[in-house]
Amino acid sequence: MIDITVENFEAEVVAASMEIPVLVDFWAPWCGPCKSLGPVLEKLETEYAGRFTLAKVDSDQEQQLAGMFGVRSIPTCVLMVGGQPVDGFTGAQTEGQVRVFLDKHVPAAEVVPEEVPKDDAQAALAAGDVDTALEKLQHAVVTDPANDDARFDYVKLLLQLQREDDAKVAFAPVIAKSGLSRKLGALKSWMDALDFVAISASGEGALGQFDAKIAANKRDFDARFGRARWLMAQQRWQDAMDELLDILMRDKSWNDEAARKTFVAILELIQPPAAKVADGQIPPEDPLVVTYRRRLSSVVLS
Repeated sequence: MIDITVENFEAEVVAASMEIPVLVDFWAPWCGPCKSLGPVLEKLETEYAGRFTLAKVDSDQEQQLAGMFGVRSIPTCVLMVGGQPVDGFTGAQTEGQVRVFLDKHVPAAEVVPEEVPKDDAQAALAAGDVDTALEKLQHAVVTDPANDDARFDYVKLLLQLQREDDAKVAFAPVIAKSGLSRKLGALKSWMDALDFVAISASGEGALGQFDAKIAANKRDFDARFGRARWLMAQQRWQDAMDELLDILMRDKSWNDEAARKTFVAILELIQPPAAKVADGQIPPEDPLVVTYRRRLSSVVLS
């Protein structure tokens, strides 16, 4: 709320109304209806949160301004938009009536996406309610497309449910970021493994083919890596990491460190969501993740 005089009228009303609507309230201290309307206007200015500005003119003190607007009785309200008066009303109004008046002219309120706590989805998943978890994660992604954590959990769950086509659609908006994000990169690694299996081989027979090649040449890293990707596609995470460790123990830098990068991706994929803990406490890590992270470190640093 701004008190208006002849001196600040041009800046606070005319110029300001070029940016947002300004509601000019002509009032006087002795006016009974003004005393009932004033608090309504002040309340709505706060509630509308910057969608309009309330400017108060004491008609007794600023008779020149009242004359400019042809004010004959008070309270009189004039709405200024773009430097010009566009509408107004005279006399005390109810809150509902003023709302109707304002809503014809002021900008619509910005719709803030409803925040869907990810914990709700994880709680549903922990309870075995996969459909609810999927629904909540999908809603979180739709209402806030920039929420990469929710998108990671959503795509991961779709892949766990073998809904690969849906996962690819949900992942498409962030695929360009997969090289910059460990989580998103892990999802891409999983989907690449699924694509590899789809175009190269299928069924248990494929695993036997890899085994035969490895038995003939333990340094056949292409076969070992193919076997690891096949195991990833089957969500046999521990077996896949064991195969990748076999590559790393023999050649850490093979194929631009493909084995190490895929191993790290699997660690990201199998890490369960952190449980809620008291402030200041560090949540416990998953024992399997801890064990294989140590194994990776011992091999890479040896």
